[in-house]
Amino acid sequence: MDALTSFTTLADVGPGMEFGTAVIPTFQRHPTSLASQALTTAAALGNRPLVLGIGLSHRPVIEDMLGLSFEKPVRHLIDYLEVLQPLLETGAVSYAGDAFTAHFAGTRPTERRPSVMVAALGEQVLRVAGRRTDGTILWMVGRNTVAEHIAPRMNEAATEAGRATPRIVCSLPVCVTSDPDAVRGAADQVFEIYGQLPSYRAMLDREGVAGPGDVGIFGTEEEVAASLASLAEAGVTDFAAVEFGTAANESSATRALLKDLIRTGV
Repeated sequence: MDALTSFTTLADVGPGMEFGTAVIPTFQRHPTSLASQALTTAAALGNRPLVLGIGLSHRPVIEDMLGLSFEKPVRHLIDYLEVLQPLLETGAVSYAGDAFTAHFAGTRPTERRPSVMVAALGEQVLRVAGRRTDGTILWMVGRNTVAEHIAPRMNEAATEAGRATPRIVCSLPVCVTSDPDAVRGAADQVFEIYGQLPSYRAMLDREGVAGPGDVGIFGTEEEVAASLASLAEAGVTDFAAVEFGTAANESSATRALLKDLIRTGV
């Protein structure tokens, strides 16, 4: 399912809600096409903000599954942003780069500019994201890695570029449970691929954990709430929970806690 297209069907849902993609791979979609679609979606959403989360994906996906080249990914990302961001801001761009060239002007269906964030894990991509975008979107990144690797590099790059402090959106599986070991084992199986893809494996190794289940947030209500608070202290500005569990009562308990934390502003 295409996320941006699906958002256009939700024009009457959730007033005040922020919509975002996490994330759209860049290699198989030209930035001029993505800009046009994002602006159309932003127009359909009216006054609700849209975050356009983009990412490089992974060499095995781009080359082995799609048959495209994954050469010079950082250069690709820089050129992508050089085309995408002016189109989102003004509707026009004139740029000639190594990966993308675009001399294009179109009609902007809305005055609202979607925010742009990049899925960034490696040092070079973090610097690009910090210098050029509104933030980063993380998956399978633990608390210590955020505090010692992600946040310092993002914030330093943003400061050097004279930009506002970037958002750091962290997403992890969450479960309120009385049996965290069982849930952790299930998470290791469900999310096994993330322990194998090199970029995620590097983050798990940096965190000093064996597998994806070890960075999940599993435990009692108090333990889950404390872990979320610890992520905020590490530099996370936004948390996107992936509700997880092995039993129906765990799912309902997790949803109830998350609702309560949102309501109380924790």
